[in-house]
Amino acid sequence: MKLQNTLLALANAMLLATSPAFATGSANAHQHAQPTSSIGEAGQSSKATRTVQVEMRDSMQFVPSKLSVKQGETLRIVVKNTGQLRHEIVLGSEKDLKAHAEMMKKSPAMAHPEPNMLTLAPGQSGELVWKFSQAGVVNFACLQPGHSEAGMKGQVQVAAAKAAHSGDAHAH
Repeated sequence: MKLQNTLLALANAMLLATSPAFATGSANAHQHAQPTSSIGEAGQSSKATRTVQVEMRDSMQFVPSKLSVKQGETLRIVVKNTGQLRHEIVLGSEKDLKAHAEMMKKSPAMAHPEPNMLTLAPGQSGELVWKFSQAGVVNFACLQPGHSEAGMKGQVQVAAAKAAHSGDAHAH
């Protein structure tokens, strides 16, 4: 059993190592990892400006499924699996989530060491710390086979940072 688990972990590591395009959000698998991607970057706990709680439920829902942040904000997302099934939360573009969901169908026990992913057994809690550096929408989903198709998805709306107006201070 121990050997089987070791082999499975090794196979997962090799699979993840061969797909840097997913980790960086890039369509070109031969590019080197970028410090930021279209969905942001791993955040530092000490720089989190607020914490939100998200539940993963066996009704194939994230509660809440919609979050709002400001561009540049670092958010601590505390996630609890309140169900009896294994669930995960993966932040990504719609394209990246679809590609990763296909990989999960082939290897549903895949482990996720990336900072934008968290897999939790029933009753477990964990957290993601993410800096949302790009304005727009960041999607998230549970990519366990069948879960996102059943509606276990959500979105983070990232509001554009207000540009500084250097001339406004002199208008008074």
